[in-house]
Amino acid sequence: MNREQLIDYAIACGGEWTQIRDAINTHRRVDHHPNVDAITILDADYPRILMGLRMPPFVLFYKGDRSLIETRMIAVVGSRHVNEYGMAWTKRICEYLRPDFTIVSGMAKGVDALAAESVLRDGSTIAILGCGIDTIYPLCNATLYHKLAKHHLLLSEYPGSISPAKYRFPMRNRLIAGLSESVIVTSAAMKSGTMITVNAALDMGKDVYCLPYPLDQATGIGCNYLINSGAYCIYDLNILPH
Repeated sequence: MNREQLIDYAIACGGEWTQIRDAINTHRRVDHHPNVDAITILDADYPRILMGLRMPPFVLFYKGDRSLIETRMIAVVGSRHVNEYGMAWTKRICEYLRPDFTIVSGMAKGVDALAAESVLRDGSTIAILGCGIDTIYPLCNATLYHKLAKHHLLLSEYPGSISPAKYRFPMRNRLIAGLSESVIVTSAAMKSGTMITVNAALDMGKDVYCLPYPLDQATGIGCNYLINSGAYCIYDLNILPH
């Protein structure tokens, strides 16, 4: 099998990992799709760090600067609903990390979008999508989407205009954790996509750093829980990776 055939399988199967695997195993015949911007598991610049995942992606469709996958990457993630305290520290943390790392997030509302926006001008950022590479979701991040597609990097396992679906976001979150050296959490509910990202990182033996919150701030209860469970507490920016 060559990379073009692998891309054809990914497109025919809508980026669904198990369907791609089954198509490969059965040598299913599919249409050819030329001139698609994609990184395959057969490529020399495929991020080897993703091979530590239980289900490493066969194909990553992309828009933007492909070379960013060769930089040092760190995830900054958190809640869609984040308060002023979380917003302010997300910006400060990203500014601190900016000289050494490409910031990786999911481009959701809240912390994800803020993390990307914090480094647009003089840093680098990668957004992993839980929908097709051509799908803008959420629509409120349309301007951010286009900026990343032009000057930074968008990645997705899903081709074209595949719509967002609830089960696709945990798949996306494993890639956020998989690409990153460590995961920084600046806001988190107890049950959230952020926790899925954290669990994926822990499964791969990666460090997790959390912003501590006052006890009366509900948007940070997940952070405090993670710190109590062994995550690094960000009591000083100097404890962060560099």
